[in-house]
Amino acid sequence: MIVYSANKRMFVQDVKSGVIAPKILKLIRERGFNAGQDREFESWHNSMKFMRDIVDDSEIDDEVQIAIEYNIPQTSKRVDFIIIGADAKNKDNIVIVELKQWSKAEKVDDDMHFSVRTYLANDKRIVCHPSYQAYSYSRFLINYSQTIFERNIHLVPCAYLHNYMPAYKSALTDEIYKDWYTSAPFFIMDEVQKFTEFVKKYITKKSAHGDLLYLIENGRIRPTKSLQDALATMVRGTPVFDLLDEQAVCFDMCVRTMLQCLKDRKKRTILIQGGPGTGKSVLAVNLLMHYITCACNAAYVTKNRAPRDAFLSILSGNKAENVAEIIPLFRSSFGLSKVPANSYDCLIVDEAHRLVEKMNRDWTGENQVKECINASLLTIFMLDEDQAVTTKDIGSVQEIDKWCKALGSTLIMREETKLYSQFRCNGSDAYIQFIDHLLQRGKETVAISLSELNYDFQIFDNPVQMRDALRDKNAINNKARMVAGYCYDWNVKNGRGDIDIDLPGGFQAKWNLANDRIWAINPRSFEEVGCIHTAQGLEFDYVGVLIGKDLMFDKATGRVTVNKLAISKDDKSSGIRGASDDDARRLILNTYKTLLTRGQKGCYVYCEDQALMEYFKEMIGK
Repeated sequence: MIVYSANKRMFVQDVKSGVIAPKILKLIRERGFNAGQDREFESWHNSMKFMRDIVDDSEIDDEVQIAIEYNIPQTSKRVDFIIIGADAKNKDNIVIVELKQWSKAEKVDDDMHFSVRTYLANDKRIVCHPSYQAYSYSRFLINYSQTIFERNIHLVPCAYLHNYMPAYKSALTDEIYKDWYTSAPFFIMDEVQKFTEFVKKYITKKSAHGDLLYLIENGRIRPTKSLQDALATMVRGTPVFDLLDEQAVCFDMCVRTMLQCLKDRKKRTILIQGGPGTGKSVLAVNLLMHYITCACNAAYVTKNRAPRDAFLSILSGNKAENVAEIIPLFRSSFGLSKVPANSYDCLIVDEAHRLVEKMNRDWTGENQVKECINASLLTIFMLDEDQAVTTKDIGSVQEIDKWCKALGSTLIMREETKLYSQFRCNGSDAYIQFIDHLLQRGKETVAISLSELNYDFQIFDNPVQMRDALRDKNAINNKARMVAGYCYDWNVKNGRGDIDIDLPGGFQAKWNLANDRIWAINPRSFEEVGCIHTAQGLEFDYVGVLIGKDLMFDKATGRVTVNKLAISKDDKSSGIRGASDDDARRLILNTYKTLLTRGQKGCYVYCEDQALMEYFKEMIGK
């Protein structure tokens, strides 16, 4: 969706008349965007004067098309400025311009190839390098716009930092960003003429092939052949995505259902249920790959970022150019309320139990279950109700059924959509039963002897010893991590010190860094402790679980108990402290069940509550 469009002559006149910012604000509100607050309004007012100086050149025809605030289809991202036309040889080109108000920036570190640190709203923040931002937008349009692909229109990404001081340019031209500023050059304060010449290299007159702006705005959104080929190359030979047993049966059923939906254009929803380790995420990624290679417009959706980033890293091989190609395939549930009905052929919603009614700043959001079903012809939910861990989590069989009926989508939920075999925990669903019985999760739990399982489950008296044992496992293949519940404060994040978790025996650790999006597979992240939001949806060979004082054992009653007041006051997401006692118990037990089932080969445990530790030892016969 384009907010503002005009020819060059009209754009220049709107800027000179001082009406450009009010016009953009009026149009953006008419199109339903909650944007145009004071800071954004001011940026339009300022930046458009600089863009006027660039395009108001006698060699650029008055009929060249200008677009401002182009909302990239099916995303919440907007392209700041687009110039559409043709060069001296009548070759159609589109120049994509990312505008920044920055005056300076700095490199974060040598491993963060996409990011820079700059000042925004009087605060230092880590954001995308502007050249990468422009480049990634161009790749989305190349990979998804049939019009651009079929007409062989050349996209030219670039960035203009009109307030950026020359003394700080070297920060943005560091070698680690070379791929981005080579593919999408950026221009700064003293490079007005240089930027103008760059634009004129690609656009001096209107396209001879009609209204390209209209064709792009109304063109079909589908994965192009170039994206299909790139994705097939990345997936080939990646054994982590092999399907087993019921996964393969469920895969076939989902493929067949997609064909039915495309044939009769009737909405359907598939509900796939399975416990920890049943392969829901592996199935989800396989389906995504298949649908894209069949030219279906599909995406993998999770509310939590960690699974998306982990899969993105695995598929791309950590190659930056691959990331830019496929990142649109992995999206958040944020912003789906703005996606028109059935825009997607298929949305594959992993960790569906973590969907919420509304996320912060998702102004038009109402209910993410509803929005997933509405946005797609076929919606596939991967669900485990026992992994709901906050009071806001609404994903459930009942909620999905309700919105299927309301939106006219046929719900498919039968034996073929249930995954039973446990591929985590050494292939035995008996371990899951063991954890349910250990945590006293319900009246119908079955006592399972740990001796019957080929699984390394250990209780440690000292958290340092647990970490040392886990470190030895991690040295083998970087597949061991420490995790913890909601008990510990976020001191480092809130500037209250250098340590988040301080336990007896000299154990000290930090929560995983906020800017480490691939904590689960980053070789340098072992010493950091992951929270439920970082670990959920992922798996390791070995997991070490720190159980805080929110989970205890009452010797008098012989019951596992919870203490919701032990939850850290820094926890702003779970809602457990203010929940009813019943809900608090359910969520705390869900949290620890989820953490205790992250390991495929083993789980190491330390309990702060001595009575709980003794109870666990008794249960495992130690």
